[in-house]
Amino acid sequence: MVTFSKEYGYVVFTGCASLVLMKYLSHKVFKAREQYNVQLPQMCSVNAETGDIFNRILVNRQNTTEKIAPFLFTLSIGGLQHPRLASAFGMFWIVSRVVSAHACCSEDPAQQHRGRLGEVALLGLFLCSLDSGKVILGWSRPCFPRRFTLRE
Repeated sequence: MVTFSKEYGYVVFTGCASLVLMKYLSHKVFKAREQYNVQLPQMCSVNAETGDIFNRILVNRQNTTEKIAPFLFTLSIGGLQHPRLASAFGMFWIVSRVVSAHACCSEDPAQQHRGRLGEVALLGLFLCSLDSGKVILGWSRPCFPRRFTLRE
């Protein structure tokens, strides 16, 4: 049995914020479908004038969808030992995805790569998860002993 610290609530709220992010990105694609007249089941736009912008919006949402599973896993596991740090990394990642969603609509190619700092946040979450795994296996002592306890 695992006992969580009270601070794990931050991790839970960060996970909920990621659901809001996905809803926001889906809504953005829905609005772009209306704006650029791309009807379902058509996946991408072939319009020479506006198709590129719609396709970038769609790809941004797809990239976030591909990364949400590793994000949620590392957030939840890394948050066992480091709830505040994991939540901070998680919120940074979420904000970077929102920045990326706005930047992908820009005509300036330099702005289209904004939001890439979210990869640093994923690396931080990965390292938090590794530390939690080492503590669970007993390979190292917890940095913060009262964060969570294991009972057999």
